[in-house]
This record gives sequence, structure tokens and C-alpha cells, in this order.
Amino acid sequence: MLNNIGIPGLLLIAVVVLVLFGRGKVSSLMGEVGKGITAFKKGVKDGTDEIEKASADKARDVTPEDEKDKA
Repeated sequence: MLNNIGIPGLLLIAVVVLVLFGRGKVSSLMGEVGKGITAFKKGVKDGTDEIEKASADKARDVTPEDEKDKA
């Protein structure tokens, strides 16, 4: 169904949305979508950093004790 929309169909949908909701509501909605995407990216980055920190904390030094004393 969605494979046959094309550019003219998308333009028609955009015009209908603008007429129904007005430019102000559409722009504020797009601003909220942008904030949501930014928050999502920040959350993913924080989660990745947390996982990397946890794996770094689990990493341990396996150098034998007598070689550590030489360094």
C-alpha cells in the first residue's frame, strides 16, 4: 500500500496536514520530535558509556606479580 505513494502523494499529504493543523502546530510538533530524537540519542550514548564503564571495571590486570615489580 505505501509503496505506491510517490512524491505527488507525499506533497498532497503535507498540504492536507498544513491545512488541518496550521503552520504553528506543525512547527511545534516538529520541534518536539527533534527534542525527542535528541533525548533518545543522549540516552543511547549514556547507556553505551555505562556499559563501557562497567566492562572496564571488570577488566583486571593479569600481569604476574614479579613482572609488575620490574616495571
